[in-house]
Amino acid sequence: MREVEDIIEQVALVKDGFKPIRDLAAEALGSRSEDETLALAHELYRSEVHQARMMATILFGRLAPTHPEAFTVLRDVVSHDPDWRTQEMLAMAFDTYCKGVGYEQALPTIESWLGDPHPNVRRAASEGLRIWTHRPYFKQHPEQAVALLSRLKADEHPYVRKSAGNALRDISRFHKALVAVEVGTWDCSDARIADTYKYAAKFLQSD
Repeated sequence: MREVEDIIEQVALVKDGFKPIRDLAAEALGSRSEDETLALAHELYRSEVHQARMMATILFGRLAPTHPEAFTVLRDVVSHDPDWRTQEMLAMAFDTYCKGVGYEQALPTIESWLGDPHPNVRRAASEGLRIWTHRPYFKQHPEQAVALLSRLKADEHPYVRKSAGNALRDISRFHKALVAVEVGTWDCSDARIADTYKYAAKFLQSD
């Protein structure tokens, strides 16, 4: 399809940053029906050009609240993408989905992703909602954000633990006592938990 090839050529020119790709995705969304956009996303994701797959991931995220097929692709296909930049887009796409359905309504899905067998899915949930307590619902319920993220404290994958720890660190800027109480219960004799703690507790030193 010549149109898809043209889009891939255009997006391949983006060498740095995510915003130009998000802009191209917004342009595609604005000129097509949702069904046409979904078909385009599938075509783009088949490309070996990572920027095209990044753009496709954005499109899937925008469509996911109303198209279960797009949501499933994010969880089951994009999460296996080998390119780290596409994984960053997956985190953004997950947040787009949660915003689209409402963060409170998305709670079961957030919990599911945080407990998913694939580390990229767990990391997408942790990373995508940062700063968690700036998101609706979690802004009013910061304790729930802390509790959810703490489930990853002993995750087997270092980059998942780092994401969760950094997300808790972010929250500690605004809810220091809340995070301090939580991490104070952690058993840091466990090497994995200690690893997460070093990120989460970065701003908890006494004033």
